[in-house]
Amino acid sequence: MTDIQDTPAEVAAQKATTLIESLPWLKKFRDQIVVIKYGGNAMVSEELQDAFAQDIAYLRYVGVMPVVVHGGGPQISNMLQRLEIPSEFKGGYRVTNTEAISVVRMVLTGQVNPQLVSKINSHGPIATGLSGEDAGLFGGRRRGVVIDGEEVDLGRVGDVVEVDPTPVLDHLAAGRIPVVSSIAPDLDHPGQSLNVNADAAAAALAVSLHARKLVILTDVPGLYADWPHRDSLVSHLTSEALIEMLPKLESGMIPKMRACLDAVEGGVDAAAIIDGRVPHSVLVELFTSKGIGTEVVLGKSEVTG
Repeated sequence: MTDIQDTPAEVAAQKATTLIESLPWLKKFRDQIVVIKYGGNAMVSEELQDAFAQDIAYLRYVGVMPVVVHGGGPQISNMLQRLEIPSEFKGGYRVTNTEAISVVRMVLTGQVNPQLVSKINSHGPIATGLSGEDAGLFGGRRRGVVIDGEEVDLGRVGDVVEVDPTPVLDHLAAGRIPVVSSIAPDLDHPGQSLNVNADAAAAALAVSLHARKLVILTDVPGLYADWPHRDSLVSHLTSEALIEMLPKLESGMIPKMRACLDAVEGGVDAAAIIDGRVPHSVLVELFTSKGIGTEVVLGKSEVTG
C-alpha cells in the first residue's frame, strides 16, 4: 500500500477529495450497527477475502459497529463432495440430513468462522467468533419449502425464530466485531442443530439489534427486474414493490430478497444486496451516494433502475 506522503500532489488531492466525499456517510453510520452477510465468491477468493477483512476493519476503526454473519455454501459443498455425501437443493435451500448437518457444523464453526476472524484480526485484535448456538443467540425450528404448491421436507434445516442479541451486544460494547456462523439449536429437539439460511439469520439478527442497515454479499450485481436482461438492474426499490416481484424471481435470489424484506419490515432502515465479487464493495455501498447494488427500503410501490 502506497503511503499518501509518497504520492504526487495531484493524486494525494484526489484521495483527499474521495475521503471528504464520504464524510456525510461516516456521520450517518458512526456508532450505528451494520449487519453484513458474508457469502458467495467473496468467501473462496483469497483477494476478495482480504479486501472484505479490510473493509470490516475499516468500518470498526471509523466508528461503525459492524456485525458479520456468514454461511459457507461453497466450502460445505466442497467438503460434502470430498466425503462423497450428495448435495441437493430445493427452492434455493440446501437439503440437510443427519450426516450432512455434522459437516455443515464442522465447516461453519471450525473452518470458515476462524479463518474470517483471523483475516480481520490481521488488522488488529478486534474480531471474535460466535456461533448461533452460543449463549442462546439463535433459536431455530425445522422448516420445509413449498414447491409447486407442495410442502417439501428439507431435513435438518430451520428458520431462526428466536434471537437473543445479548452476546453480540456484549462484544460490540467491548469494541469487538462479532463474526457469527449461521447454525442454530433446534428448539423442539434439544441437543440437535439446524442449518439455517445465512441471509435469513442475518436479517433476524439485524432486526433484533435495531441495525441501521443490512448488507448481503452476492455473486451478481444486484436484483434484475427482467432477468436475463442486464439493463434491467434495479438500484432502489420499496418493500411493496419487492413483494410484487418476489414470486417471479429466480429461486436462488428469493432467500436474499426475502431477507431484505424481512429486515426493513422489522425496522431496519435499509437493506441491500451487493456484488461481493467487486473488491471493497461494502465500503462503496455504505460510503457513496449511489451505492453498488440494489437497496430496499420500507414504502409503497416504486422501482428505480
